Order: sequence, then C-alpha cells, then structure tokens
Amino acid sequence: MGAPQRNVRIRRIYDEPEEADGARVLIDRLWPRGMSRDKARLDDWVKDVAPSDELRRWYRHDPERYAGFARRYRAELAEPGRAEALDRLRERAATGPLTLLTATRDVGHSHATVLAEELSAPR
Repeated sequence: MGAPQRNVRIRRIYDEPEEADGARVLIDRLWPRGMSRDKARLDDWVKDVAPSDELRRWYRHDPERYAGFARRYRAELAEPGRAEALDRLRERAATGPLTLLTATRDVGHSHATVLAEELSAPR
C-alpha cells in the first residue's frame, strides 16, 4: 500500500476562510498584524515550524536568495523541536485537507512553500 495522499494548500491568513481549507494552521512565528483570532478561524498555530529569526533576517524575502533559504530552512526543520512540529503537521495532513496559513505576501518564495513541499513528499 502506498503513502497516504496529502492535500496541503497554502493561503494567506488575510484571505477569507473556505470550506475546502480543512484544518487551518498558522505557521508564522508572530501573530499577523490586523488579524483577530475570531476572523482567522484557526485550528492550530504551530510556531515551531517557522524559520529562525536569524534565517528570516538573512533571507529578507529576496527571491534571489530563495534556493539558499529553502536549503537552510529544510535543515532547520530537521532540528528536534521543529521536526516534532513537522511530524504533527504530517499526521494532520494524512487525515484530511490541511491549509498552511501565512501573512507573507510572496507565498511562492516563502517558508510556506517549502513546508508544503515537505508535507506533500512521500516519506
């Protein structure tokens, strides 16, 4: 039997919730500006999968640094606390749709994209 099919989506926290979102999980370390907890409609907030402050400052959301950022972020995800949080997200993704939420404007060059790839990859 193959690995379970994972339905992992990425959306901005500021987008209106949708029925297809399934479990809505914020993956940023800091709470998003201007967003109330009621409006966010979160199922969880997993700060431990966010990139370190050091990595975030180095990256500065510069698309030219994205490949290096992704490599370094994947290495961070292997660290004990982050690896446990990643495993919890994997378990959640295996049971139904999972939407990773971030305040990042450029979602395609963000930790959310790397995280979604990690969660969707077979183990």
